[in-house]
Amino acid sequence: MALNKYSRIYTQDDSLPASQAMLIGSGLSEQDLRKPFVGICSTGFEGNTCNMHLNDLADDVKLGVSGLDMVGLRFNTIGVSDGITNGTAGMRYSLVSREIIADSIEAMAGAHNYDALACVVGCDKNMPGSLIAMARLNRPSMMVYGGTIKGGLFKENKLNIVSCFEAYGKKLNGQISDEDYKGIIRNACPGPGACGGMYTANTMASAAEALGMSVPYSSSLPAVSQEKREECLNAGTYLRILLEKDIKPRDILVREAFENAMVLITVLGGSTNAVIHLIAIAHAAGIKLTLEDFQAVSDRTPLLGDLKPSGKYLMEDLFAVGGVPAVMKTLLNEGLINGDLLTVTGKTIAENLANVKPLGEEQDLLRPLSNPIKADGHIQILYGNLATKGGVAKISGKEGERFEGPAVVFNSEEELNEGIVQGKIKAGNVVVIRYVGPKGGPGMPEMLKPTSAIMGAGLGDKVALITDGRFSGGTHGFVIGHVTPEAYDGGNIALVEDGDWIVLDATTNSIHMLVDDALLSLRRDKWTRPAPNVTQGVLLKYRRTVSDASNGCITDLEEAYVNERETSSGIA
Repeated sequence: MALNKYSRIYTQDDSLPASQAMLIGSGLSEQDLRKPFVGICSTGFEGNTCNMHLNDLADDVKLGVSGLDMVGLRFNTIGVSDGITNGTAGMRYSLVSREIIADSIEAMAGAHNYDALACVVGCDKNMPGSLIAMARLNRPSMMVYGGTIKGGLFKENKLNIVSCFEAYGKKLNGQISDEDYKGIIRNACPGPGACGGMYTANTMASAAEALGMSVPYSSSLPAVSQEKREECLNAGTYLRILLEKDIKPRDILVREAFENAMVLITVLGGSTNAVIHLIAIAHAAGIKLTLEDFQAVSDRTPLLGDLKPSGKYLMEDLFAVGGVPAVMKTLLNEGLINGDLLTVTGKTIAENLANVKPLGEEQDLLRPLSNPIKADGHIQILYGNLATKGGVAKISGKEGERFEGPAVVFNSEEELNEGIVQGKIKAGNVVVIRYVGPKGGPGMPEMLKPTSAIMGAGLGDKVALITDGRFSGGTHGFVIGHVTPEAYDGGNIALVEDGDWIVLDATTNSIHMLVDDALLSLRRDKWTRPAPNVTQGVLLKYRRTVSDASNGCITDLEEAYVNERETSSGIA
């Protein structure tokens, strides 16, 4: 079997002399034109700790590829920083960037007929974006994670990026001085790597490893480590195996692989963003994954990992006790994951883990099944008159499993942030943040700034938050996001008024406002959709094509391709 079955279209066809001339002009030899071409995509860019080192790692991947009779061709795509954009209008571009990343990788590798693909990725949307592209292209591919950041330290207190957001709340509440506030900011991010807790980046990197799309240890190796560089240098070995065995992403991304990923992120207490991302990746792989699938996994899978944001450990601590492979070996021994599934190493999960030791009693980062943090999963799917198509709750058990109280309503994150400063949030409130969904944002921004400020102000265990937007993987507390239908589409969350009594119950998986249907109908008659806040560009394109959160916020769902109707009522 020819390993250059795609690139040979350009390199071996005598009727395409210009293609060959340009490749030779770019530095390739005539001998190189007979080798398989490996596209090496990096989401590296300056100005963000998650991505600042990725171009160097991509160079290492290219070095390893080139030494194994293949041609490595590096290219770049974007990477929007969630940490930098959180709390600003720029955050609207974050989820949108997942689609841009996927589209641009697909376009580049498809147009240039690369035979294989390696994606070197870092921040939150990089991983799902690259995996979506790999699944669409379905050519031998692997993901290389840029690695986790080292923890920061200030006045003997361990820090991570969420420490900064929560410090803001403490500053507002007069709990810390300006000097200490600035000290936390200066020391929270000591160098390259993705945000250190079990936030979205580390969640999706762990999910990719469980899916079999990255090599063992990729998700838990620190960004600044010799092991991470060796992983990149060795990537060529695995890409060669994938080419020779013609192992493609859809051979790996089977339904059982997604179940393994859901189990792992449930055990580790991963980000709720994994729900929309895994649904989108599955869609690209031709698999229907639903909210009910996540609930089914949560019903049978305990929360065991004592990791931030709700726990005490960082990803670097997990690396120190054996990393994600040690967790997976523990789960394999307990019968919680399927070990017979193929991975990018060319071996099965069980074969990859054959010489890995499970986690034992010498550590307390991962609890035993006999003593879980929570007997079922922290990701709970809630339904009710506030979310008829579902909402996603993150319930670790530490914040309780039921909350009720009067609504205090904000029509944007900016309104909420101002309300926090003005002291409008009181103990017992259910805070409603709306018109920040996939269409309403547009872009479904994360609500990390307000949730962290509420935590820092000491109200984290005294209020609940619901939104048609998203929560960061760094968010903790009684929070429910992804409320569908969203307010912009006329969902009932648009009809909530200050003082309405809201009942949230993770034991019955329900989310209700105690307002009778007749009154809701009267409110709906008076409701009008807000005037468009974007009139051109990528955000408008996104609004017009994006599916709802229950379908993964994907932009190539056929029924999503309808022109936006600027009607004054009804569900668009």
